[in-house]
Amino acid sequence: MIARETIDKVFESARVEEVIGDFVQLKRAGSNFKGLSPFSDERSPSFMVSPVKQIWKDFSSGKGGNSVAFLMEHEHFTYPEAIRYLAKKYNIEIEETELTDEEKANTDARESLYLVSEFAKNYFQETLHNTEQGKAIGLSYFKERGFTTETIKKFGLGYSPDVWDAFSKEALGKGYKLEFLESTGLTIVRDDKSVLDRFRGRVMFPIQSMSGRVLGFGGRILTQDKKAAKYLNSPESDLYHKSKVLYGIFHAKQAIAKQNNCYLVEGYTDVIQFNQAGIENVVASSGTALTPEQIRLINRLTKNITVLYDGDAAGLRASIRGIDLILEEGMNVRVCTFPEGEDPDSFAKKATHEELIKYLDENAKDFIQFKASLLMDEAKNDPIKKADLIRDMVVSISKIKDRIQREIYIQECSRIMDISEQVLLNTLAQLLQKDISEAGKKLKQEQKYFEVVKNEETIATEKVDVLNLLEKKILEILLIYGNFEIEFENVFIKYEDEKEVQVTEKVTSKIFNRIYLNLQEDEIQFANPIFKDIYDDLIANYLNNDIFDSENYLNNLKPEFLPVVTDIYMDDEKHQLHGWLEKKQVFVKDKFNSEVLKSLVVDVIISYREYLINKLNSEQMIEILKPEIEDKTEILSSINDYNKLKVVISRSIGRIRPSSFLLNDF
Repeated sequence: MIARETIDKVFESARVEEVIGDFVQLKRAGSNFKGLSPFSDERSPSFMVSPVKQIWKDFSSGKGGNSVAFLMEHEHFTYPEAIRYLAKKYNIEIEETELTDEEKANTDARESLYLVSEFAKNYFQETLHNTEQGKAIGLSYFKERGFTTETIKKFGLGYSPDVWDAFSKEALGKGYKLEFLESTGLTIVRDDKSVLDRFRGRVMFPIQSMSGRVLGFGGRILTQDKKAAKYLNSPESDLYHKSKVLYGIFHAKQAIAKQNNCYLVEGYTDVIQFNQAGIENVVASSGTALTPEQIRLINRLTKNITVLYDGDAAGLRASIRGIDLILEEGMNVRVCTFPEGEDPDSFAKKATHEELIKYLDENAKDFIQFKASLLMDEAKNDPIKKADLIRDMVVSISKIKDRIQREIYIQECSRIMDISEQVLLNTLAQLLQKDISEAGKKLKQEQKYFEVVKNEETIATEKVDVLNLLEKKILEILLIYGNFEIEFENVFIKYEDEKEVQVTEKVTSKIFNRIYLNLQEDEIQFANPIFKDIYDDLIANYLNNDIFDSENYLNNLKPEFLPVVTDIYMDDEKHQLHGWLEKKQVFVKDKFNSEVLKSLVVDVIISYREYLINKLNSEQMIEILKPEIEDKTEILSSINDYNKLKVVISRSIGRIRPSSFLLNDF
């Protein structure tokens, strides 16, 4: 178990913008940072980070919290794992304790898969460096590829011995369960219940997540066995989805964000060789066709991709399909090919760092130039092939979302292919109109569906949302202004000579105390269970502490409370996402003014209590219309009492509100 002092030190040292900056490309937006949501597919940023408050909020998914919450959401860390990750990042010593058998048994399945994968990585490394077979076969291979000892250790490269069940026996002997060895694909269980290793006699490449956790493995066979696949990857599992993973992303993420460009290659050794040559902003699709999920991983860090291909023309034609996918994700793409017979690995091995940089700069082409140069030779004397090539280029241009970029590329295509801009524009318009038409049909179908399902239950939900809004507003006041002390007015009726006299009394009180006493007076309970728990937690915090420390409160907040609390704290900042403050001249009212605060508190309390009274009144009105109820005297009396109570509430809080402001007029 991690000591409280260590956890406090981690929270003191961790900077939320630095932690998230390792995973998401952030741009300054006033006093905050903004970026694309790492939790949803979007092209306009809805992700906000506040260095002052040390919290983040994703307005597209509703998630939010501190740096620990981000790691738990994004990397699926447990709380202790997130603390350990941050401790390592900020060089904070932390006491590690060996998991007991009971703790291992209680660890959830997903975490067990991570533990097994990490053990496998260490086992393969140990075998590579400290066994005769590993050194003679695996290490010799890596050295022949030109990899240094530092590079081999950096990427966690290893070797799986050419023995049927060496790894499985070792893992089982260390107490790892067979079900998790099988779930990761590291062990194969045969029909007779015997086990064998999936990777045998192969050099091993650990495939890591953006945070460095081992998701799976790639293994290359070194023998001339024609029946065995040259490269073998881990099968799909709860951890490893090959379409959502990029090899090298852990080592490349910071360089990608810094260089504002990502080099995309095909193989493991391409990535490793480039890293060794001093170019770290490179990742690989690991032998799979490029997918939208992989592109979105890069999109979090940069808008620019440079795709690197070897000189194999047949492979190039098959690969250029990925260009349209990149364009569809709103990214900029360039392409660089290497001389025939060379690939990124072999070229980087021969060239110096300066030569490699120079080659990439001079040979990276715009995708239009690349497509033209690749296919022009075979289409030159064939009008039909040339027309198909031009149409193919316009299809790619149609994927671009930005209208200015589309127009520039049309001009470029016109120049290269010697065809009029108008013809290209007409073709582009037809393609775009087709997309719009299909999108319109889909939208109509969705609207029709929503009209069908919008029934009484939906209307009832909308009414509940009003109550949610009020309860959330009370939490907002407590979180941001609860400790503020301001002057309130109490209005009550006094009898003098049997006459009613309205008396106003001025009382100075902290805002949290004012809200607490007013709601307690009517024994009001929040309807939303999460809001109720947060309210109770906040009131207890205020009652037990003289000073409310928001940062300390956030650091110790239950994970299920974080999305609501960060949503409240980040509410004003969301206007910065699209420049509303400047463009639309939206300015946040100065709520720290005592008069404004008093009005805010009084409005919310009255609105909340009136809403509940009106709700009870409405229920009584429904009852009075029922024909089976003959004596309606009691119901009418209740309605009258509720109306009187509204007046009493308004007086006691400080004023009588005009009827137009009542919540039944919402």
